[in-house]
Amino acid sequence: MKKLSIVYHTQSKSTEKLANYIYEGCLKENSVETHLLLAAEADSSTLLSSNGVIFGTPENFGYMSGALKDFFDRTFYQVEEKNINIPYCTFVSAGNDGTGAVTSIERIVKGYPLIKVAEPLIISGKQVNSNKKKCVDFGHGMAAGLALGIY
Repeated sequence: MKKLSIVYHTQSKSTEKLANYIYEGCLKENSVETHLLLAAEADSSTLLSSNGVIFGTPENFGYMSGALKDFFDRTFYQVEEKNINIPYCTFVSAGNDGTGAVTSIERIVKGYPLIKVAEPLIISGKQVNSNKKKCVDFGHGMAAGLALGIY
């Protein structure tokens, strides 16, 4: 069975809701085991045991959250030389346009290296509830891609 990990940080209910909606979508794919983890709980074994990963963050001052950055700091050198080449995608709970958070994540994950398989899902924190279907579809798409061997 393939394993998909959702690694995210939240300080508000907005990012947590996005993560849970995306997780709900992932669970539609029965042949993929999905784990929902706070960035502080995840470590290098999370990446090494996963066939794919979804990163989630609030947009903080035009950047990813400090806790997600800490996850990357703690795992990068332990994983870098293993060339894991697993697929990833990103979601952002944005206060502005979210692009700064996305850019900072994309810059870091190139070094692992990870393979971007979907455009980032950027949702304004005020629009979370009205975008539930989009989030569920995002998660289901990633899980289905893993299940079908597309990624």
